Amino acid sequence: MSHDAVLPPPTGLSRLSSFLPMAALFAAMVSVTTGASIAKTLFPVTGAQGTTALRLTTAAIMLTLLLRPWRLRLTRADWGPLLAYGGAMAFMNSLFYQSLQTIPVGVAIALEFTGPLGLAMLSSRRRADFLWIGLAILGLMLLLPMERATAELDPGGIAYALGAGLFWALYIVTGKKVGTAHGTQVTAIGTLVAASLVLPVGLVKTGAATLFQPAILGSAVMVGALSSALPYTLEMFAMRRLPAPTFGTLTSAEPAVGALMAMLLLGEALSPAHWAAIAIIMAASIGATLTARRSAPPLLPE
Repeated sequence: MSHDAVLPPPTGLSRLSSFLPMAALFAAMVSVTTGASIAKTLFPVTGAQGTTALRLTTAAIMLTLLLRPWRLRLTRADWGPLLAYGGAMAFMNSLFYQSLQTIPVGVAIALEFTGPLGLAMLSSRRRADFLWIGLAILGLMLLLPMERATAELDPGGIAYALGAGLFWALYIVTGKKVGTAHGTQVTAIGTLVAASLVLPVGLVKTGAATLFQPAILGSAVMVGALSSALPYTLEMFAMRRLPAPTFGTLTSAEPAVGALMAMLLLGEALSPAHWAAIAIIMAASIGATLTARRSAPPLLPE
């Protein structure tokens, strides 16, 4: 008789422990897309780069007070991966906010999502994955301004969003490495590194008087909490407990969530072609999730 035959059935507690990481990831998606919509309202005052600086600076302060990363005992060798993690976070945020200046939130998220989707595809070698890759490409083709129906999308905004997707994938990879070694506290260190990179740019582009004016600090704190502090903490929790393909593809709902939040908060209405493209990219992600190996290891060991 095999050992599997005598294993007890899963308990309610074990089912809850497997559900919590997925719930945390979904909450992170709602939080970050809401924060993106609120952040876009600051663009007329602070611009994309100033808003990025506000977001990451306020998030870094909150995460530092919450997670107290000074308790970590770091060596010189630890700082290379941590700087890479923070750098990926900085470029991911900066490029994404640059894209929001000219294209809708839902479209930007769908384009950015090609990063983690591509990362998930690389983790499997099954033939079925070519179908999901083809679907993702089809979705991208519908979003790219090659036809009259999508000609209103700015090529520069598309390029920024795709660049943000590349750094999103790097954020996941580097997050795996630093989280393995140090746990959730590295989220605060990574955000501090990211803030130190983008704050000088924001100050130069926007000016300290504009960037830190009292009238927008409340919105800035809200953006920092919703867009970075809360979702990065929730993502690190989920990243440590979910298989790599699952983490990379469960975020398939994020483009639709982002489009819905932008429609509610900003009044951004997408064309049928845009909705179709987002649905196709989500379908590619869901398909990749369903065909991923169940035995795939978590991104980060518990």
